[in-house]
Amino acid sequence: MPIYAAPEWYLVRPDALYVWRRYPQVEEKLGWYVRVMRGEEPPKFRIVRSFEVGFDSLEDVKEASTEELWREHERVAGEFRRLYRSLREGGSYEEGLEDASPSLMDVKVELVRRLASPCELCERRCRVERARGRRGACRLAWDVYVHSAFLHLGEEAPLVPSGTIFYGGCNFTCVFCQNWDVSQWKAREAVPVTPVRLAEIQDRLAEAGARNINHVGGDPVPSLHVIVESMRYASHSKPQLWNSNMYMTLEALDILVDLIDIWLPDLKFGNNRCAMRLSAVPRYWEVTTRNIRIAAEHGDMIVRHLVMPGHVECCTKPVLRWIAENLDGGVLVNIMDQYHPDNLVLRMPHKWPEIARRPSRREIEEAWRYAEQLGLDWEPVTK
Repeated sequence: MPIYAAPEWYLVRPDALYVWRRYPQVEEKLGWYVRVMRGEEPPKFRIVRSFEVGFDSLEDVKEASTEELWREHERVAGEFRRLYRSLREGGSYEEGLEDASPSLMDVKVELVRRLASPCELCERRCRVERARGRRGACRLAWDVYVHSAFLHLGEEAPLVPSGTIFYGGCNFTCVFCQNWDVSQWKAREAVPVTPVRLAEIQDRLAEAGARNINHVGGDPVPSLHVIVESMRYASHSKPQLWNSNMYMTLEALDILVDLIDIWLPDLKFGNNRCAMRLSAVPRYWEVTTRNIRIAAEHGDMIVRHLVMPGHVECCTKPVLRWIAENLDGGVLVNIMDQYHPDNLVLRMPHKWPEIARRPSRREIEEAWRYAEQLGLDWEPVTK
């Protein structure tokens, strides 16, 4: 899989350079991400690999009961999280980064493999035996597919150039999905990757000049078992970025929070009715807001919200209001105006007439005004 470098990326996205000077709050709100990006601190996954656990060997980790693994995970992850909080508060990591064996990473790898079959990675909890070749609600069995990996120049300014990895499959079925070929139709038509191969892809992106390693899709949640294991082998020191609909279980999130440096959640809908009608997702609001609130306590965050036509009152305003009331002003918000009819909406617009058009300028500006009234920090990352 070729990965191209973009030596003149700053000519395409000059805002990726001047955003730091023009908006000092960006560095303030993305403080941990900035320190890792600049090489001042190691990424969380590298530190996790150095934490010893109370098993004598990798074989003992594999033979332990799931209950034993979770108990040890809770104990050692608690130690890691206390260290991470001290680093976030201004401390500096001065320990070595020599990998322990077995490590907290090894426990995470074993736990997430067990979560993936029978599958309880996302809140659909379909419990499909993916390891036996059966496909879950995400359209995937055990294999993980990378459809492309490249230096992305279209992400938010502080993230560019972003080492973006697009995974096949998704636990949503959005009728308007703009990546529907990867997430739904051709989810399994790329070459499957092993954890070692995925680590190599990350390392090559880092060498090509990526500011971060960006896991996206489709959605990366169904591929979590391979993504986590790839971090056991990766040698780079770039921040790990999770670009997701955040519809994962608490167990999956517990594995992930110690590995991700910056979160890029996509908060689409302001209620369950719209989520069910347009994406066939049950309990959307409770699950995603729960997970976003937890993730914000474990890393820096830019929340994305796509403004859809006819959904400003029912979705955009409740989403922005929830962010203002629950994330304590500590996140950046990208209010996106890129919606256009695609996938099923493009082919059968009569079924979803309110979203069979682009959002109007009035709708976009109304969203921006509302964000301003709420005191949200949206301008630095809204394109």
